[in-house]
Amino acid sequence: MKNKKAVLLAAMFLMGFLAPAQNAAKGPEGSWQGVLLGKLHLVLTIVKSSDGYKAVLDSVDQHATIPADKVTFTGDSLHMDFNRVNGLYDGTLSKDADAIAGTWTQNGMKQPLDFKRAEASAAKQEAAAPAPAQQPLTAPIDVTVPIAPIAFHADNKTDLVYELHIASFSRQTITLTHVDVLSAAGASLEKLEQGDLFTNVSSAGNADATGMEKLNLGAGQVMVVYIWVSLDNGAPVPAALEHSISVKVGSYPEPITAKCARITVGREVATIAPPLRGDNWQAANGPSNASIHRRALIPIDGRARIGQRFAIDWIRLNSDGKTHSGDEKDNRNYRAYGSEALAVADGTVIEVKDGIPENVPGLESRAVTITLETIAGNHVVLDIGHGRYATYAHLQPGSLRVKLGDHVKQGQVLGLVGNSGNSTEPHLHFQLTDGKSPLGSEGIPYEFAGFESTTRANRTPVKHRSEIPTEDEIVTFPAQ
Repeated sequence: MKNKKAVLLAAMFLMGFLAPAQNAAKGPEGSWQGVLLGKLHLVLTIVKSSDGYKAVLDSVDQHATIPADKVTFTGDSLHMDFNRVNGLYDGTLSKDADAIAGTWTQNGMKQPLDFKRAEASAAKQEAAAPAPAQQPLTAPIDVTVPIAPIAFHADNKTDLVYELHIASFSRQTITLTHVDVLSAAGASLEKLEQGDLFTNVSSAGNADATGMEKLNLGAGQVMVVYIWVSLDNGAPVPAALEHSISVKVGSYPEPITAKCARITVGREVATIAPPLRGDNWQAANGPSNASIHRRALIPIDGRARIGQRFAIDWIRLNSDGKTHSGDEKDNRNYRAYGSEALAVADGTVIEVKDGIPENVPGLESRAVTITLETIAGNHVVLDIGHGRYATYAHLQPGSLRVKLGDHVKQGQVLGLVGNSGNSTEPHLHFQLTDGKSPLGSEGIPYEFAGFESTTRANRTPVKHRSEIPTEDEIVTFPAQ
């Protein structure tokens, strides 16, 4: 539930990837290792696909991953844009294609950053089981969908968001090569090739994997594929989805495909009122397929769930684009601080937590040890009916206006925005789940009846109706 702007600019200052080395590569494709500032170990993975180059940068020490928004390679010159962290890389490939000499630039600051090709792990190759003598009978995988998608609207699109959990039932290494999302009628809605997959997977049994190595599954391991399908508004929403999933097994040369994981698409998305009033509320860590909330798969009481799948850390900007003025260590200097958190619907208070002291703003400053009891700080959970629960986290101590069992009306003040729990600066963490536990339930989508938004790049307001804001949109809520 950390505030993104405080986290990304530091924790994602630079990132990299690991992946098996490419043999006899002529261009930049492959896995590259580098060190920034003498201490941040990075791995850069570049793949060449049908529509050009794609790349991912992982920071091994910080366990962070950022896909490149644009990769161009001309002659021996390589350029990559990493818009999410305001970074870019310019480098020159050596004549033998074994090194890249270049510069990382972020927020106007330049640092030298060179890469060398990563070497394949001989130990891993030796430990791999021998190739099968013949084609496997079937793809040795078990594929499940923990929670089926509910269609919702954002950015003039209809979106379907969910995960595939792929478990290996082979003694040999399995490599994911392709995922095709199909409608009930068999039409392809989303094709994910390897260049797309390695930025959208994580492995429960191989947390340190980076780059293309993320696509490998050892015996008994589980891989999570994060799916986000966008349909043009007005396009029919499929009643169900199915998946065509291809994997390579051991050293057998041809991929094996399974048609599997048929799921029903839900359509009853919640329409709620805003949790805040006013303008310049930025949807930090908001809905996107790369948001840290989207990837927060946490096992609680024996089951892994993503309670924060559609969560937003609402920070409030001043006219200069900053969240504070004056001393950045004083909570009172943040524009969000003290704002009223509002009930998004009529409901019943089923959980309250108060008395947790506030943090001094900063990445590592926490007033209390972070546990399941303190991670949300001072907070309120509302049962708003129809199996939906709204969580308001990181409130000011002593500011809660409700108590356990209270019945509240839409727009009623619940408490004041603060900086308690796992928080880096004053903000409101808001989410909707299908259960009472903020982390032990599945996050579900929601829509606001109306709002206006801009972005840092485009300050022309856009009106939205029956949509959810996406990551980093700057929102003005209508008066309540």
